[in-house]
Amino acid sequence: MSTTESPEAAVTEAGERPTAQRHRNTGAAAAGPGARWMGGGAPPEKALDFKGSLKRLLDLLRPQRAALIGVLVLGAASVTLTVIGPKILGQATDAILAGVLGKQVPPGVTKEQIVAGLRARGDGTLADIYSRVDLVPGVGIDFDKVGQILLTVLALFVISSFFGLIQARLTTTLVQQAVYRLRQEVEDKFARLPLKYFDRQPRGEVLSRVTNDIDNLAQSLQQTLSQIVSSLLTVVGVLVMMFLISPLLALIALLTVPLSAVVAAKVGKRAQPNFIKQWSTTGKLNAHVEEMYTGHSLVKVFGRGEESAAIFDKQNETLYQASFRAQFISGMIQPAMMFIGNLSYVLVAVIGALRVASGNLTLGEVQAFIQYSRQFSQPVTQIASMANLLQSGVASAERVFALLDAEEQAPEPAHPERPSVVRGRVEFQDVSFRYLPDKPLIDDLSLTVEPGQTVAIVGPTGAGKTTLVNLLMRFYELDSGRITLDGVDIAKMNREELRDQTGMVLQDAWLFGGTIAENIAYGADDPSREEIIEAAQATYVDRFVRTLPDGYDTVLDDEGGTVSAGEKQLITVARAFLAKPVILILDEATSSVDTRTEVLIQRAMNSLRSGRTSFVIAHRLSTIRDADVILVMENGHIVEHGDHETLLHSGGAYARLYAAQFAEAMAETD
Repeated sequence: MSTTESPEAAVTEAGERPTAQRHRNTGAAAAGPGARWMGGGAPPEKALDFKGSLKRLLDLLRPQRAALIGVLVLGAASVTLTVIGPKILGQATDAILAGVLGKQVPPGVTKEQIVAGLRARGDGTLADIYSRVDLVPGVGIDFDKVGQILLTVLALFVISSFFGLIQARLTTTLVQQAVYRLRQEVEDKFARLPLKYFDRQPRGEVLSRVTNDIDNLAQSLQQTLSQIVSSLLTVVGVLVMMFLISPLLALIALLTVPLSAVVAAKVGKRAQPNFIKQWSTTGKLNAHVEEMYTGHSLVKVFGRGEESAAIFDKQNETLYQASFRAQFISGMIQPAMMFIGNLSYVLVAVIGALRVASGNLTLGEVQAFIQYSRQFSQPVTQIASMANLLQSGVASAERVFALLDAEEQAPEPAHPERPSVVRGRVEFQDVSFRYLPDKPLIDDLSLTVEPGQTVAIVGPTGAGKTTLVNLLMRFYELDSGRITLDGVDIAKMNREELRDQTGMVLQDAWLFGGTIAENIAYGADDPSREEIIEAAQATYVDRFVRTLPDGYDTVLDDEGGTVSAGEKQLITVARAFLAKPVILILDEATSSVDTRTEVLIQRAMNSLRSGRTSFVIAHRLSTIRDADVILVMENGHIVEHGDHETLLHSGGAYARLYAAQFAEAMAETD
């Protein structure tokens, strides 16, 4: 093994990882100082590109053009039948009026004679009314005709409702499939995002975008799409019928449309920033709650409950104010539209009555027109009142799109390379890396690890130990230099293939909700039950599993609360054992367990490391003293290397670390 180091590097105060990642990965952040970033976890708010985001949101529906056309056709059919109804219903009113007036006229007298007589005696208004009525002198109400008209209208409304029902179902399918694809896009995006994105985003904020924002987007799209289609078609259909009945009354009804548009635009413009703040604050609050929940033990231990509650109250109050203002301001649209609609209704009713009196319209036509004026104002009001839903949905959509637009990790090479035989020889060649451009961490680091060697990496916090293995796993890309696996540059390898050759056991033992057997089998491809048990026996998991009532079928929650911390760590070791990796990374794998469990883990690791290239990051002497080579890192450089005895006798950095940290551990182990 060879090493090359340069003395110019300077360690950053942030340590090995960005601050956000260290807070995110530990509950300690919840207990005081870590709370600094909680109020600012979400990205800075920016002005919402409403038109651009809305267009992009509607683009989600493009793959289902046929279904969208079906929604429009069914909506048009439903609206057409609904719009025709009042016109036909007006004929029933005219038939009843004709029967009432016809009954009062003696048989044998024509309608023209009645009109002429009324005009002769100066009763022109009544004469105009008689002239517009299709009456039969001496004949009363034709109930058969009225009944046929009512049955026709009923049939129209039933068929219209049927079309509307199919349209609603098709709309639901359309929206849910679009949201389904959006969730898939987000999931696929996660696989392409670099680790640094998650380092800088609180988990609650990311979860809020994936759950709350997508759910709100789906609800808003579902409600607005179906209503907007029917409302717009209704407005068009009603306008056509209104102009057919009376162009004058139609123009009067249209006078209120510009006023409605101005009111809706003004109110919507004031509501939109509050919707942005509402969903941004929701993400921050979720991040805080998630961190408080995962770190609740430390919050209690360090007495930070009141401080955490105060932060929650502050963010909750901010969310309340933003939500209240957003809903209240946008909620003003509907009553304003109703008021404007009532003004139109009054004008139509008064002028319509005058038109009936002058004989220009029949009573049934005015009745139909009044119904149309109501139908006209109702969809306009609905469109305006849906502005709050649409604005809320677009605000959520922008947050989801921001995630989808986040910078991705470098794409996989078009023609990935792979070692002909994977033996586990790892070489770092003049590697430089920094998390922040202006703060160097690792500069010009070179080392070579031969196959089967166990390399222990020690050094103070912030020296670059964990960063070194993160670069080996390609969690981060190098600024310069290269890392090779058996002579092949890992940057030219497929990430999945590279990581398939690597097993990791971390300080934080991660288990998912499932059985112990499923957790052990997580890193292997469809292992048999016998292989799972064999791995458990080799790593001393079998000992405690046998004592559990359900054995390997014991169900763990996602926090692994059914087993102790040491037992969780043993399960992760068994998982790595079963995966049979060529390269093994142990990052502080025994730091959170007791001495007895550490001995078991050490024995398990000894068998796990056999024949594998291993990188061990640890502070405990018992973990590293048997390593083939020990690397001492400071300020991103290897300052010493050698075996345990050689480094102790050299009296350098390792000897100082040993004296400060390892003497007590050595005494306990011996």
